[in-house]
Amino acid sequence: MLSDTPVVDEALVARLRADLTAARFTVDGVADRLGPVASAALHREQPLPALLATEPSPDLAADACGVLVRLFTLGRPVAASALAEALPTLGVDGAVALGLVRLGAARAGFAHDRPATSDREAVATCDLRPYGDDAHDWWVASDLSELAVGGPLRPDHVLGIGGASTTLASWTVRRPVDRALDLGTGCGVQALHLTGHAGAIVATDISERALAYAAFNVALAASARSGDVPPFELLAGDLLDPVAGQRFSLVVSNPPFVITPRDEDLPLYEYRDGGRAGDTLVRSLVRQVGTVLEPGGVAQFLGNWEVPAGRTWRDVWGDWLEEQASDGVALDAWVVQRESQDPAEYAELWARDGGAQPGSEAHSRMYAAWLRDFASRDVVRVGFGVVTLQRPATDRPVWRSLDEAHGPVAAPMGPAVDAGLRARTWLAEHSDDDVLDVAWSCASDVTEERHGRPGAEDPSVILVRQGGGLGRVVRAGTLLAAYLGVAEGELTARAALDAIATVLGLDPDQVRAEAVPALRDLVADGLLV
Repeated sequence: MLSDTPVVDEALVARLRADLTAARFTVDGVADRLGPVASAALHREQPLPALLATEPSPDLAADACGVLVRLFTLGRPVAASALAEALPTLGVDGAVALGLVRLGAARAGFAHDRPATSDREAVATCDLRPYGDDAHDWWVASDLSELAVGGPLRPDHVLGIGGASTTLASWTVRRPVDRALDLGTGCGVQALHLTGHAGAIVATDISERALAYAAFNVALAASARSGDVPPFELLAGDLLDPVAGQRFSLVVSNPPFVITPRDEDLPLYEYRDGGRAGDTLVRSLVRQVGTVLEPGGVAQFLGNWEVPAGRTWRDVWGDWLEEQASDGVALDAWVVQRESQDPAEYAELWARDGGAQPGSEAHSRMYAAWLRDFASRDVVRVGFGVVTLQRPATDRPVWRSLDEAHGPVAAPMGPAVDAGLRARTWLAEHSDDDVLDVAWSCASDVTEERHGRPGAEDPSVILVRQGGGLGRVVRAGTLLAAYLGVAEGELTARAALDAIATVLGLDPDQVRAEAVPALRDLVADGLLV
């Protein structure tokens, strides 16, 4: 009986990698093969342009990249002879042995038959597509997508590369660390990124199928050369149970955070539903993750949170962080809310997920279940964002930043998060006098905009805009604008503010007292360095 997940055979995996590389079945290679129009459509989950671009032609020889895109990305059968040419080292038998394809019955009419007029068809049993970063070419295997299966997904579906996984990868701090944990690894996307800067990696998931996919994807990455992947351990279990008593310098998690009604008529997908009501899973992770962090360790994860009537999302997070601190491990917290939806918007989004078609009875049933579930808790908004928690390395008060950033941010965002953590930690460990005694400079990406009525001598609004990071825009008053105009790393903030006070005929003590909170905010977000 064939496995329903890929099989790790080191020799065959090494051959597969060699063939994928030779076929230019890479991020850049596929983009070149499909062209900009088909590539953009595919990112919008519209497969038709890519199908047309890879359609076999009797007049042209099959190209390896096109065959692999059609088979593994689009989920269409290809002639076994064409697959044999695309994977010359692994061969069709090797692909079957790895659990990547199965062979169907003989079918007439395939192009490129060699030499007969009929050929067995090869059908993908999983999605396999290129993925990478600036330093690596990887491939990620997962279950076939909705586009390929053409209907609802199986409850234990293993999700591939998606918006959530790439968002978390972009926001993750990439400091070198001794041990890292990928909590709820899924097909192993975050674990692949961790191989570049972690000495050892532990990846956990409640799904045995997900762990099998993660094992295959890490093996495919490791086949590049000896020692390419650090020591790697896969553990089965719920949340932090498999690693209780262990410590990590970095924890990353794209958990099943989707708020799902506990309704027996609703399909429950392991990749998005943690088996808990409301936002309990994310709340539990906030309370517990400090127990596995080393002093100075960082945890980063995505999440949804419910906002009841009469409260704000900051109120909700204030309660969560107070609960977390009362459990004994107080953590620094930086939460950035990226989106906010009303219950109907949220229901529309997730009722479509998994293959249910709007207007169908199944979709309407799910939509109504979500609305009833939110109404039972008086939920008026649902927030989504990125959570960064840090265990202080020293005995000091913790800091909290609860920010909103709904527009574009730096890509990758990880370096800005790393700088923000260091800046906020420095501020927590230093007094206002220490801040005043530093000769700050405006960061190189900071610009100033002045707005005023036509003909007016002075501007009515001065905006200070950050080009990178969170893209902060700060409305600057006269004092702050004057200070930023001379913040060039030569004068301490104290000396500069005292000089401004003298010019404006103001009390220096009052000027400093007014300016310090604004300076702290600008330092925290990297506008002053």
